[in-house]
Amino acid sequence: MFFSVVIPTYNRLPILSKGLKALERQQFTHAAVTGYEVVVVDDGSTDETLAWLESRGAEFPHARSLCQGHQGPAAARNLGVESAKGDTIVFIDSDLVVTETFLQSHADALLRGREKLGSDRLFTYGRVVNTCNFEDPTSERYKITDFSAAYFATGNVAIARKWLLEAGLFDPRFQLYGWEDLELGVRLKQMGLKLIECPAAVGYHWHPPFALDQIPGMIDREIQRGRMGVLFYQKHPTWEVRMMIQMTWLHLFLWGMLSLGGRLNERTIAPGLQWAIDRGKSQLALEVARIFLNWYNVKAVYAAYNEMKSSR
Repeated sequence: MFFSVVIPTYNRLPILSKGLKALERQQFTHAAVTGYEVVVVDDGSTDETLAWLESRGAEFPHARSLCQGHQGPAAARNLGVESAKGDTIVFIDSDLVVTETFLQSHADALLRGREKLGSDRLFTYGRVVNTCNFEDPTSERYKITDFSAAYFATGNVAIARKWLLEAGLFDPRFQLYGWEDLELGVRLKQMGLKLIECPAAVGYHWHPPFALDQIPGMIDREIQRGRMGVLFYQKHPTWEVRMMIQMTWLHLFLWGMLSLGGRLNERTIAPGLQWAIDRGKSQLALEVARIFLNWYNVKAVYAAYNEMKSSR
């Protein structure tokens, strides 16, 4: 198999450079993998990502770059898949740093899955470990908070290119944050593709330590995720999708109660969050902040849903 690693990126040059260096260090133990390429799709970055990539050809011989206007990760991944030379696509994010056996582990799991199922209607899903250690991201240990029950998430997944084309690729209407990969996952599941877990294919997802100045951007992403969630539900109006996008009375009650009807918010809880951050407990502060962030998300979902109904 020949891998095409598709990476959409937008203004993430420092961590992207680490990820590309890790991909150049891939090691293979048998001939099942005939080669690989890395397709970086610049989604209209303003941090000189494209120029930097074009000047580093000797350093990254497996990489090539494409560019588009800022249209979002769905359109960027589609461009990457359409131009891919490989028969097998690996999706990762541009803030992910992988191990040296990353691609070999996906190849092994794909081959084992085909043998077990007697079919190639499958994809592999690797492990993602969250870390804020920029200098040595791969030193982070797996934590219970790293667990994901997602069926198809593009942070670390390998799939035959033909299934993506048959499914119709990502819906480019998902231009804001969230849900474009899980929506494609619904269509892949309807086609009968099976998820094969591949914990040996590890990617380390870097993000800066939580700080109060990140909160406005995080709130904006939750609002975007709410709006895109309603698009997801429009395409697949099922109870399962309602649960995924938090558009149920249960989520209204839960996050409304935990946030005290919105009175527990980024202003009222800021001193407590800063207290935790100052004591080296930024992860704890982030988990507490998720209470009011989820409340913003739920309100955004219902606002977008009511807007959709009124426009009919």
